[in-house]
Amino acid sequence: MSTVEGTGTREDPWRLTTPPGSSEYEAYRDPGAEPPALVVQVGTTQLRYQLRCIDDLHAMLKAHGDWMPLGNADEQKPTKPDTVEDWGRSADNPVGGWYGMKKGLRGRFGNYVPPVLEVLGLAEVEHNARNNRMRAV
Repeated sequence: MSTVEGTGTREDPWRLTTPPGSSEYEAYRDPGAEPPALVVQVGTTQLRYQLRCIDDLHAMLKAHGDWMPLGNADEQKPTKPDTVEDWGRSADNPVGGWYGMKKGLRGRFGNYVPPVLEVLGLAEVEHNARNNRMRAV
């Protein structure tokens, strides 16, 4: 992964690219939000995921022990089983459902959260044109 700009705060967000490298976005931690949030800004659209998704996803990947497909999908589309996207909205995850907080914008977990774990040094993420995967470090 190339050098990432930003420190992950509201004042100095990370400037990231999606795993295939096709889109740029900004992300930052907002621990003061209720509930605490990982804020993702894509153009004029703001998505929010529960901030605990970073630690929860890392723990799940460590337990999984191998590469896991990302499986990126919009909220309205079904997910592929055994993917990061599927886990991010599963009743079996630690929050019992969606990590995304705003109805209509709860999807794309597998697109925007993995690069955050990568910049934090918690995961490796593939950067191919399609079918990317990640694993815990």
